[in-house]
Amino acid sequence: MMMIDGQRITLANMDEALAAIAQDAARAESFAVFTLNLDHLVKRRQMADFRAAYGRARHVTADGWPVVWLARRQGMKVSRTTGADMIVPLCQVAAALELPVAFVGSTQEVIFAATARLRELAPGLKIAGRWSPPFGFSPYGAAAGLLIEDIRKSGARLCFVALGAPKQELFAARAVEAGVPCGFLCTGAAVDFIAGAQRRAPRWVQSAGLEWAWRLAGNPRRLAGRYARSAIVFAKVAYEQMTGRAAMGGHE
Repeated sequence: MMMIDGQRITLANMDEALAAIAQDAARAESFAVFTLNLDHLVKRRQMADFRAAYGRARHVTADGWPVVWLARRQGMKVSRTTGADMIVPLCQVAAALELPVAFVGSTQEVIFAATARLRELAPGLKIAGRWSPPFGFSPYGAAAGLLIEDIRKSGARLCFVALGAPKQELFAARAVEAGVPCGFLCTGAAVDFIAGAQRRAPRWVQSAGLEWAWRLAGNPRRLAGRYARSAIVFAKVAYEQMTGRAAMGGHE
């Protein structure tokens, strides 16, 4: 079993991820897909509910070069597999299998622009629903419960959740706990990239493992503190792995 700081990575690469998610969605199963990055490792150490949600996720991929590096240091054959990279091929698979999809998050304008583009990239894609929760939306609130029931009624078999961490993971965990027959894939800013509302780092920057630097340069005030905390946790996890003290679960 692949473990990073006590968290399982269940899918090693894009091909595995697409096959597993499509199979489960075609069976109308209820499941969550999380993409583990360094910021999530920080939040797992700080937030018990986020850590518990991750522990219940059926599928977890390695999102971000630091997580891939930590995995490979243990001899794991892992490739970077992000929500942003999965959304288009999953929509193409969903179109081929006639599986309706839904979208939660971002703004209404962005979601409509993103789904229009996805219909071009995945002809025949069935959109079961598009919801843009208001500012202050809580994954624990009554509005979240009503939204979960709307997703159930929509007949969606895949739902792309773009609420940002930790909201999207906590919402997905709640929806799975409610037994909605749908796969919930947490995608972060993926719909914004597809809609053109945000510009993603060029491919060569991603391949060099420098997407974090691209984001930091674009928004240093918002991201500097987060990246500093992530660097500290990365150093701790790397040290624990090297000294044989890798964490096996919860943190205080």
